[in-house]
Amino acid sequence: MRVSATGRRGTIGGMFPSLWLVHPDAEACEAFRDRFAGLPRVRVVQTRFEDLDPHDCFVTAGNSYGMMTAGIDAVIVQRFGDRIMRAVQHRILSDYLGEQPVGTAFIVPTKDPKLPFLCHAPTMRVPGSIAGTEKVYAATFAALVAVFHRNRTDDRKIETVAMPAMGTGFGGVPFDEAARQMAVAYRWLLDPPHRLDWDAVIDRHKAITYDGDKQVVR
Repeated sequence: MRVSATGRRGTIGGMFPSLWLVHPDAEACEAFRDRFAGLPRVRVVQTRFEDLDPHDCFVTAGNSYGMMTAGIDAVIVQRFGDRIMRAVQHRILSDYLGEQPVGTAFIVPTKDPKLPFLCHAPTMRVPGSIAGTEKVYAATFAALVAVFHRNRTDDRKIETVAMPAMGTGFGGVPFDEAARQMAVAYRWLLDPPHRLDWDAVIDRHKAITYDGDKQVVR
């Protein structure tokens, strides 16, 4: 099921930064193009993190303890040094008492003018499969909301956000399903509800857990 912004009064599409969807694999990029079709300010970039053009904020789908020793986290540490992992872990210790829940996200500065911010949005508590869950959606939405709130309160705006295929490494989520959940999160970010009632909740829940008529998240 493709999702698109509705254009309803009160949407924030024009306020949110450009979103880059990044992966070196052609299959992942094709899934991004399919699932994000019709959504604004999206660019699909087939490349590695190391070769990505300068941008304002990269979202890393880590774990709840900020152990950045494998996968794309390790590449991030290789670029910025151990200080970036220490900064992430300090926030986890101080803000979350040592364990950052899935579905939360925060932004730390990198001190690199070519990529000044990192958003830490865990998809898992510890490395392991998250296939069949809604954790990709939860982490993606948390990251997008963190950027949105930061831009509302800080003079140094984030203009471009780059995001990998969340949960597709150790998490084992197929590219197409990860792209689907990420697109649903982006849609709800761009077009939030004006009120909360059970109809709105059910509509949102079905968008997260169903792909067309097929339930894919239990």
